[in-house]
Amino acid sequence: MTSFDEAPPMCIDPAKTYIATMKTSMGDLTIALYPDIAPKTVNNFVFLARYKYYDGLVFHRIINGFMCQGGCPQGSGMGGPGYRFDDELPNAGDYKIGSLAMANAGPNTNGSQFFIVSGGSGVGLPPSYSLFGQVVGGLELVNEMQAVPTAPGDRPTTDLVIESVTIAES
Repeated sequence: MTSFDEAPPMCIDPAKTYIATMKTSMGDLTIALYPDIAPKTVNNFVFLARYKYYDGLVFHRIINGFMCQGGCPQGSGMGGPGYRFDDELPNAGDYKIGSLAMANAGPNTNGSQFFIVSGGSGVGLPPSYSLFGQVVGGLELVNEMQAVPTAPGDRPTTDLVIESVTIAES
């Protein structure tokens, strides 16, 4: 199932710690999620990850010096989970290399697509994208990911696959 009727109910405890392990065809990323800062966004990501929604999807858009984007069930950048939810925006200057944020089509249009900031152009983004995590293991992989060859539309010429996303809660 890649489409849902509505955003998930709250399934996380914002007082707990959540770590996502994203296995990709290039290696693994360890991502600390921010349930205290962006509870709706973390809840959405955890729900989709536990549902295995991301398993087998690709990073469909990679721009060297900017970001690596994934989470589209169609692999085109046009798909989503069938619902949208509101932004939880950071302060200006909060994005860093390795930040995990929601891709969107304008205010309050979050769904399943996310991006990982990989360079200065991403760090300099205005605070228009819900920031909900940080790569804490595998930053060297983010650097390798952003350097893959891409075709028109910034799609990697060889699929960069999200093999699985698992969530540890403590």
